[in-house]
Formats: sequence, C-alpha cells, structure tokens
Amino acid sequence: MREILLKDTEQVRLVGRTAASREPGILFWTGSRVLLHVTGSELWVKLEADYETCEPWINIMINGVSVSRQMVQKGISWICVFRGMDAAKAKTVEIVKETQAMSGDPKHLLAVWAFRLDGELLPVEEKKCRLEFIGDSITSGEGAIGSVSEEEWISMWFSSERNYAWLTARALDAEYHVLSQSGWGVLSSWDNNPNGTLPGCYEQICGLQTGEQNHANGADQPWDFSSWQPDAVVINLGTNDGGAFNSPAYTDPVTGEVFKQKLLEDGSFDPADLARFQAAVVDFLKKLRRCNPKAKLVWVYGMLGIPMEPAIRAAVEQYRQESGDQEVSYLRLPDTDETSVGARSHPGYLSHERAAETLTDYLRQIL
Repeated sequence: MREILLKDTEQVRLVGRTAASREPGILFWTGSRVLLHVTGSELWVKLEADYETCEPWINIMINGVSVSRQMVQKGISWICVFRGMDAAKAKTVEIVKETQAMSGDPKHLLAVWAFRLDGELLPVEEKKCRLEFIGDSITSGEGAIGSVSEEEWISMWFSSERNYAWLTARALDAEYHVLSQSGWGVLSSWDNNPNGTLPGCYEQICGLQTGEQNHANGADQPWDFSSWQPDAVVINLGTNDGGAFNSPAYTDPVTGEVFKQKLLEDGSFDPADLARFQAAVVDFLKKLRRCNPKAKLVWVYGMLGIPMEPAIRAAVEQYRQESGDQEVSYLRLPDTDETSVGARSHPGYLSHERAAETLTDYLRQIL
C-alpha cells in the first residue's frame, strides 16, 4: 500500500466547483466528487469533515453502481472504498457528496486529502458533454431517499444519486455540476428573504457557504468560468418564489426593510409582484448567458406544481425577444403525485426518474 496526496496527482479528477488548490480538495455542492480509474485490490480515501448541525454524507460508487452510503464523522479519517477486488481489473471509482452546500451551517465541510492503494492510477476518460444544474431542494435531492413518512430536515434525506440531475447526466454520459439550495429561489427564498437566491451567488465558487473556514477554502472567490464551460445549463427554479406569495413577510434584521410577495384578496398573485419575479428571471438569464456564452439555457419547472409557469414562460420569451438569443427554452417536467412522492413531501426517486426521462429526451434533441 502506498499513499498518494490529491495535490500530487492529476490522475484523480475533482468534479464540481472548487478552488484551484487541491490541498485539500473541497467538495462544496451536491454531486461534487472525486473520480478515479484505478487497478489494485484495495483502496482507501482520507477525508476531513466538520459541521455544527448538518453533517456531510458521501456515496461511494464503483463502476457506476452505489456500494456504500455513509455519514462522514468530524475530523480526519481513513475510509475503506474497497478491499479484496481483482487487482488486475481497472475500476472506475466515484466518491460523491450526497448533501447540499449548507448555507445555515458555517462549519459544514467535506474535504479530500489523499488515497492509499496497492494498484495504479490510470487516466480518467472525458465525458461526452457537460451539464450544469441550478435549483432548489428538488435539485439538491431533498426527500429523494427515505420513507414517505420521514419529515425531519436532516442531511440523511438528501441524495445526489436518486436525483434527476445525476440520472440525466448518466443517460447522456455527461460530466455535471450542481448549484442548489433548499428553500431558495430567483427573487427570494420561500420565506420572502431576498438574500436567499441562486442568482445572488452564481458567480462565486460557493458563495452561500459563509464563515471563516469557508472563506479560507475559497467559497466566496469568483468562479473561473473559462475553466469549465457547460454545453447546457438547466435551471429548475421558481417553486420557492411561488411559496413566498403564501408566506409571511420577511424583515431584514439589520436594515429593518420588509420584503413580501403579495396575494390579492381573491387569492391571485399581485401583478406588480409577479412582474418583479419575471424581471428577476430575465436578469438571471442575462447573467447566465454572459457567463456561459455558448451553452443552451433550459428553464425547467413543474415537479411540485406549476403556479409560476405563466410568469416563467413570459420571462423566457421576453428575454428571447429583447436579446435575440434563440438558444433559451422552457420545458415543463412531470408533476409529483401520490405514487412518486418521497420523504418530506418532496419528489421521490420515481418522480426524479420521470423528470430525467423528459429532460434527457429534450437535451438529446437540442445538443
């Protein structure tokens, strides 16, 4: 057995937005992973984890199949990836972050330091294309694992594998990045907090991860878009913006400013507030195009109802007309029903499968 530091080898691929330094390699977002092609009979990985309330979970996959899913304990530890396998056969190994970046836990950390192995590292093959997914709890895979009776908001009920993003990427042989956060939206989070938006942190590596440790690890640094350009960006946002209309107003604890998406007396959306949401969608599409000049932009929606669909459609069309950009489109995904619901009243695995089938077919047509 010999030890190889992540920083000392280019044979191990670090997938997902992270700082340029690989000492250690920080896995911030859902689905972030280390990917290696390796011979030998035994492999261990050295991980570091920390948290206050939301512990990180990992999924170990060998040759595309999940073989182990576990919580990573605080501190630095060696975890066995496999033992006793045929030493001569090459294996593709992925160690995947199951849980999302945790905006509410400044200590949340998952880092990769090194490997111990008795074989050799081989080159990792490039995928056929690259996809980026931007979303909320649905894209974080919240509730995609666990019984329908589970209601706790805990790390255990997040899954990067039982997730339409991973399923779509697998079907298209794509490398993919995920940027997602439960409860967040385009204009505000579900509780009307205007700070809880993916557009607000899109240009950083992982700007929603705060605190000294995350700052030191580069979370708030600008992301180098030239280092990784997607062929398509899939945006699955709007569900929490819709929820904000039915939630109490948010009062900023520092400025005292109040923010609220309002309903009229008849229960319909206030047209002025709906227009404010529509403008936020248009602005985000402009930012996405500036950062990803050649990517197809696909706004998807519908896995938990479609109340915001008319506004999203109108925003996409408004952007197309104003910009002349015809590589932007809207796609409705299948709704979740009683047969496909998962934990925490979120889409279950069957719902993610249905969404992935719809999205995969569509992307095959436009890529």
